[in-house]
Amino acid sequence: MRLYLLVFWLLFPGLLAVGQPVPYGNNPAAGHYRLVRGVKLYYEVYGKGQPLLLIHGNGGSIEKFKANIPYFAQRYQVIAVDSRAHGKSVDLGDSLSFEMMADDFAGLLTELHLDSVNVLGWSDGGINALVLALRHPRKVRRLAATGVNLSPDSAAIVPAVWKEVQAAYQADKGKVFSDPQKRNDWKVFTLDVLQPNIPVATLRQIKAPAFLIAGDRDVITHAHTVAIYRNLRRSWLWIIPNSGHATLREHADEFNQKVDEFFRANAIPALAH
Repeated sequence: MRLYLLVFWLLFPGLLAVGQPVPYGNNPAAGHYRLVRGVKLYYEVYGKGQPLLLIHGNGGSIEKFKANIPYFAQRYQVIAVDSRAHGKSVDLGDSLSFEMMADDFAGLLTELHLDSVNVLGWSDGGINALVLALRHPRKVRRLAATGVNLSPDSAAIVPAVWKEVQAAYQADKGKVFSDPQKRNDWKVFTLDVLQPNIPVATLRQIKAPAFLIAGDRDVITHAHTVAIYRNLRRSWLWIIPNSGHATLREHADEFNQKVDEFFRANAIPALAH
């Protein structure tokens, strides 16, 4: 039965059966576990073709890509991953960083015998895509990242949003959580309060072509998004009108098509910026 369902999902990645959506993030026919760097990472695979790694944002899971996986699975081998401490990828450790997660993804790709993949990341997933390209450049063919910041301050994050996050952090700072789930939630939350801390000039080391995306009403400031774009050697920039932080869900059809166009473009020339 599992084999039959797997074949069905490969052929029709957007449907479980007629009229029933695929349970992305909780799909036994497409789901797998791999022990990578001490963490049992959960991932799902859909479609065939050039490999495409999908990385979700803070507090999210594979499910966040439900509006994107069916489209990309028609042309790519989609590998959607629950980051450590997220979804089904349980992490019992006390620390969490973007560097740790990027190394996890590189380790998973090595386990899957994949040397170079396209990467699509949203929010924290976009940060992870950039860090993966910095730390493991051979693993990244091209990357698309939406809603990305390089610092956890009001220069990068819209000040009103930054103040709300800081207030929530200060309210619970110093608390000891006995419940494992609450400890994990706090670890994930503080990741974005204290990180990332990436000098923007560091991005000049990235050789892979990059597609930087943000909504015109994103929680990331326009100035910060443009600064990231200007420090990427070979890059496209797209500010999506009438969109917030969830660009790939709010404008899924256009988003999918544009990112696919970027991945399939013949060449992304170096820009003099």
